[in-house]
Amino acid sequence: MTSTDVETTAALQSRLLRDLEPVVADNLERHLKATQDWNPHDYVPWSQGQDFAYLGGTDWEPGDSALDPVARTSMVVNLLTEDNLPSYHREIATSFGKDGAWGQWVGRWTAEEGRHGIALRDYLVVTRGTDPVELEKLRMEHMTAGYDNGDKGMLQTIAYVSFQELATRVSHRNTGRATGCPVAEGLLQRVAKDENLHMVFYRNLLAAAFDISPDETMEAVRDEVLEFAMPGAGMTGFARSSMMIAKAGIYDLRLHHDDVLMPVLRFWRVFERTDLGPRGEAARTELAQFLAKLDDTAAKFVARREEAAARRAARTGA
Repeated sequence: MTSTDVETTAALQSRLLRDLEPVVADNLERHLKATQDWNPHDYVPWSQGQDFAYLGGTDWEPGDSALDPVARTSMVVNLLTEDNLPSYHREIATSFGKDGAWGQWVGRWTAEEGRHGIALRDYLVVTRGTDPVELEKLRMEHMTAGYDNGDKGMLQTIAYVSFQELATRVSHRNTGRATGCPVAEGLLQRVAKDENLHMVFYRNLLAAAFDISPDETMEAVRDEVLEFAMPGAGMTGFARSSMMIAKAGIYDLRLHHDDVLMPVLRFWRVFERTDLGPRGEAARTELAQFLAKLDDTAAKFVARREEAAARRAARTGA
């Protein structure tokens, strides 16, 4: 990238921050009307709590957890992801700034996201849903490593969080269903509602960006779809955990394609737009090719999972 390119990118970002500020203000007002404040402590069954050995009780043992093992893994992954909130705050504050409507949104979003980690951790510790010593070890490790978005530009950041917030909503919702615990399901449904409202906010911003700079926005969307990774991808054991979660149908490629990518892309009318120049058209073509391959890969994964389930059922029946 030449110095001229850098200057052009910086000028574009500065213009978009200015031009999108009224959209941010309008959507912040809409968000505040739509959201419902809630208290993390209301979703934790405190009566199930008991002291650990340090205070004269007993330390955690594997038999203490009543959660489905895969759902427990998913809850821990989701919690550790939420734990990196300080890093996420730094990244979006750097991209969006701390002044005006942008800054107000950054603060509000951070405060709302903070409730998720509080509630999930309290639930898991009080119900002895997972080993709290191991959980704290993983928290320290994951937060020390932090999260780095790779110096994404503002458009890339908005595109990424549009998809990521919806992906998190799907993951929380399906994890809740898999826990076998009505309290956990209620908690995760509450968290998922927040994530959905956050997705709507970012999705609306990028829709406005499309109308202002369609080519650059299409390129950002292409980049984030092709390179998408959940923010917790760097945590210890993530690959193994994510495969367990996918095999259980909590979050897999089929859901990623059908329930995350495509609904947002349809909202932006990505494949209907007529305002693209050569760069935008090229990005859209690359995006379409990638989605076709992803759809095919997702179909093959689901087919293999169903075949494996049928084999297990046959063995059990025999």
